[in-house]
Amino acid sequence: MSRLKILDSTLREGEQSVGVSFTRRQRIQIAWMLDYFGVDSIEISPAVSQSHRESLQEMMKAGLSTQIVSHGRALPEDVDVSRACDVEWVAMYHSVSDIHLSSKLHISREAALERSIRAVEYAKSHGLKLRFTVEDASRADPEYLSHFISEISKAGADRIGIPDTVGIMLPQGMAKLVELARKATNRPIDVHCHNDLGLALANSLAAAEAGADQIHVTIDGLGERVGITSLAELTMALKLLYNSNRSFRYEMLSELSKLVSSYTNNPVPATRPIVGKNAHTHKAGTHLAAMIRNPEAYEIIPPRLVGNTRRLVFGELSGKNGAAYLLRILGVEPTMEMSKAIAIGLKNLQCGDLFELAVDDRLEVKALESESKIKQAEVFASSSN
Repeated sequence: MSRLKILDSTLREGEQSVGVSFTRRQRIQIAWMLDYFGVDSIEISPAVSQSHRESLQEMMKAGLSTQIVSHGRALPEDVDVSRACDVEWVAMYHSVSDIHLSSKLHISREAALERSIRAVEYAKSHGLKLRFTVEDASRADPEYLSHFISEISKAGADRIGIPDTVGIMLPQGMAKLVELARKATNRPIDVHCHNDLGLALANSLAAAEAGADQIHVTIDGLGERVGITSLAELTMALKLLYNSNRSFRYEMLSELSKLVSSYTNNPVPATRPIVGKNAHTHKAGTHLAAMIRNPEAYEIIPPRLVGNTRRLVFGELSGKNGAAYLLRILGVEPTMEMSKAIAIGLKNLQCGDLFELAVDDRLEVKALESESKIKQAEVFASSSN
């Protein structure tokens, strides 16, 4: 997994989210930050508008370390748009499922392959490196898909993109799809998983386990319909579950999320994994009691690692340990009787969550252990970004 590459498509797939449209300056800012975070590639579609072309041209001149990929259709005219932007890499796509060929493009399987081969050969004749994406691969006939990938590879495609375009795959099915592609070509394989059934992350990880070389993501999982795999979720899953040693700047994850949120006027959902406000918020009394003693009891990662902030919520569920902690923060030495009384008082208010406390520094606090003693514990808190 340490060799697995990450392509960020926020500036391409992400702009296909409803209500999302970046300015040229915003695209450059996002690209700079993604480059600094450490993604391997950034994707953008210059054929969309003059603004996108100008954005791509600026990105090419900016001296970014990441690879810039110019995305378009499998047509010579789209290749020419990319060529005008002085890119090294292009990505082209063509549908391969029967429903797309008949209902969207109104062409035969044979015509689709011929058109795609011509586009690949055209791009290669101009010295471009290219990824060819077989759109709607997860609904294509397996034999036709295998043949298509093989022929496109022979024509000169440098990478093959395997998308789950409508998000219908199970993880084991996504793994088999990658295995099919691996048998059909020796080219590196990209995977692009949509989240229509909430399986984008699981499918991306299954694809990586099956031998995929690069996974596509966006900031906060933005994209067509409900989007694709999230940058934060994938990179943290790789670190925690697969012991990836990639040197990503994980502390930027919350900042990237907030930046895009500010550009799109779409608040980051509190429940979004890793970067959402609730990702490191604790409420129930038993949770608060454990957190006061050791934050690892209910946190798989410290919030400071991803630029987030730990929050403790006080109210009717706080319990005596939460009440004792609250009194300590307020400068009052708690007793068992006092803590119980405060806990009962909070419960009787019947107002749900009364207030929350953002813990930004390392604090020495006290939690009640028994009726006669107060045991000291530490709360390791993250610094806000």
